[in-house]
Amino acid sequence: MLSVAGLTKRFGGFTAVKDVSFSVEEGEILGLIGPNGSGKSTTFNCVAGLLTPSAGSIRLEGREIGGERADRVCHRGIGRTFQIPRPFRNLTLIENVALSAYFGQDGKVGRTECWRQAEEALHLVGLPFALQFSTEGLGAAALKKLELARALATQPRLLLADESLNGLDQAEMANAADMLRRIRTEKGLTIVWVEHIMGVLMRVADRVVVLDHGEVIFSGRPAEAQADRRVIEVYLGAEEA
Repeated sequence: MLSVAGLTKRFGGFTAVKDVSFSVEEGEILGLIGPNGSGKSTTFNCVAGLLTPSAGSIRLEGREIGGERADRVCHRGIGRTFQIPRPFRNLTLIENVALSAYFGQDGKVGRTECWRQAEEALHLVGLPFALQFSTEGLGAAALKKLELARALATQPRLLLADESLNGLDQAEMANAADMLRRIRTEKGLTIVWVEHIMGVLMRVADRVVVLDHGEVIFSGRPAEAQADRRVIEVYLGAEEA
């Protein structure tokens, strides 16, 4: 479904991502992981259209999307969440999500259908969809759920989940991971999950790509990644001789 080849992103004289390549098969959950500063977010934002690649190719179902604006990428079937949720505080939960449904599909669906899709998305993530429920007082886990609902309402085929575990406790992390796995099954989605927290993601992802200093250091099954010496060194540090 998604093919990234030779992706490079420079900021002036600094190369944040260098020659990154990976593919994502339809229906799988791919974990894009690495420590802070490894290039995960830069790679993610190039795919999502927030950044323009300096070199390389990004193809969705065979069609080049590298360098397209974020709204165009969304309209082609890629939905995304953000690390820091920023809902419209003057709107209710369902209004936030319905707005995403409308603009995420380029205004091609009417009000009634946007409302229905918003209800469905909120139901999937376990948030109330009655009109009176506002964003006031939502905790970190509920804000993450709302962010996910907004992304789902754009009706994506490929979902980019950006650090969905950040700021959650252990129980909330496990619930978030189970929810993504369930949504993959119920909606038939393909998911790329960007994360720096390995443990929970490793139980959910079908495959993982590990980045360090902007380069791919591992690609394969989660169990293989957990036994890979270089991956262990990146996360835990090399043992002193």
